[in-house]
Amino acid sequence: MNIEIIETTIEELDVLTELFDQYMVFYKKPSDINKYRSYLKERLQNKEANAYLAIDDNTNNPLGFVLNYHSFSSVSLGRIVVLNDLFVMPEYRKKGIAERLINSAFDLAKQVGAIRVDLGTGKDNYTAQRLYEKIGFVKDEDFYSYSYII
Repeated sequence: MNIEIIETTIEELDVLTELFDQYMVFYKKPSDINKYRSYLKERLQNKEANAYLAIDDNTNNPLGFVLNYHSFSSVSLGRIVVLNDLFVMPEYRKKGIAERLINSAFDLAKQVGAIRVDLGTGKDNYTAQRLYEKIGFVKDEDFYSYSYII
């Protein structure tokens, strides 16, 4: 299998949406292709996110995606790339695809002059945690994360 990582444009929106729908189902959200397509289209058109697809060059099958947002840190006075969503089709996991997609986030961060790439994952997602730490991500032991749901 020869894997190509491509930056997603509106032309690949349907492929991205299909993978995103499966990602949302993985996180116990209802399948809703139309809703997710609209959301992703708006993010891409407004340049509020960068998405990358992993494609099998031999079959042209989509294997996974990563969706990155941009943020800033006042304390560090710098731009941050937030690796917000990462998904690899179950049958293609443990083949280095997630790491390749993460590397695309690193490349994006370098292109935009970001000072770091941030991500979050579930406390019980041990497989992802092992991968992130193997790559060099450092778990934050200094800060808690809070959210206020509107």
